[in-house]
Amino acid sequence: MIQVENLVKKYGGHVAVDDLTFTVEEGKIYGFLGPNGAGKTTTMNVMTGYIAADGGTVVIDGHDILKEPLKAKACIGYLPEVPPLYPDMTVREFLLFAAELKKVPKAERKQRVNEMMEKLNLVEMENRLIKNLSKGYRQRVGLAQALVGNPKVLILDEPMVGLDPKQIIEMRDLIKGLAGEHTVILSSHILSEISAVCDHIMIISKGKLAASGSPDELQKKMQGSAELLVTVIGGQEQACIVLEGLEEISEFSFEDGGEEGSILIHITSKDDADIRRTLSVALSGAGMPVLSMNHSEKTLEDIFIELTEGAEAEEVEEEEETEVEEVEETVSAETGEEEKDESDL
Repeated sequence: MIQVENLVKKYGGHVAVDDLTFTVEEGKIYGFLGPNGAGKTTTMNVMTGYIAADGGTVVIDGHDILKEPLKAKACIGYLPEVPPLYPDMTVREFLLFAAELKKVPKAERKQRVNEMMEKLNLVEMENRLIKNLSKGYRQRVGLAQALVGNPKVLILDEPMVGLDPKQIIEMRDLIKGLAGEHTVILSSHILSEISAVCDHIMIISKGKLAASGSPDELQKKMQGSAELLVTVIGGQEQACIVLEGLEEISEFSFEDGGEEGSILIHITSKDDADIRRTLSVALSGAGMPVLSMNHSEKTLEDIFIELTEGAEAEEVEEEEETEVEEVEETVSAETGEEEKDESDL
């Protein structure tokens, strides 16, 4: 449905999107996940034709966004972070206006608007001025204008920002209901939104694609060696003797178990072998009762932090270097002025 290849967008000397490539399949919900400033909104603006790229291509349903902009844009419904609403119009007036802009046939406009208002629970608000609506209802109206043209692709930029918990749940349900009928791309930096709604996640960091896959696939990719967490009653010396006698264990470490006389053991097995039964028998045989035994798995939050914290550190270093250079330039300029003043004297 969507093919993005080698996309590049720069703002002066800042590279917002850096050689980004990905493919979006039809009928699924995709999530753009990344910290603020990662390039999510810029990528979406390029995909919708709102701004031009400095390099690369974006193809929507077979139409290049640069070579065939009208045909490509006809396939897209877009909800920016701040919904493009006219506050002095009523909900019905605005949606009829949006339908006309999206070239919905005149004979079908009223029916299409009625369908959108029913689908998004806006019927009771149809004659209210948009400026008098709550944040949640404004988001619904923004989503309705994106859908009124029945687009194949729906692009939503931070659709749940500023909503209360109840409104967030309602918006999630609305977006989930769009899968199949529409291909949805949803951007956010809130992990719970992405994991609860999306079939596929793309993590963007510093304008680049850091990882891509379903939530389960990302966890498997980033898991590495499975770690076993075992809480037992006993001492570290005794546990060392038992663990060193098991060939399947590659490494282990200890920390306090949280209960009197207990220790927590972090164990990594060779080739991710399942050693739970062997380990349990060995520890029990050594007089060390096992209180608990669990596999440690990385959450989506762990994966997100691991993939983006390095980039954030680089950004901080770049900012610090820039600040130092600016200070040095200022000092040099001031020194030069002082020397000039002294020579004038």
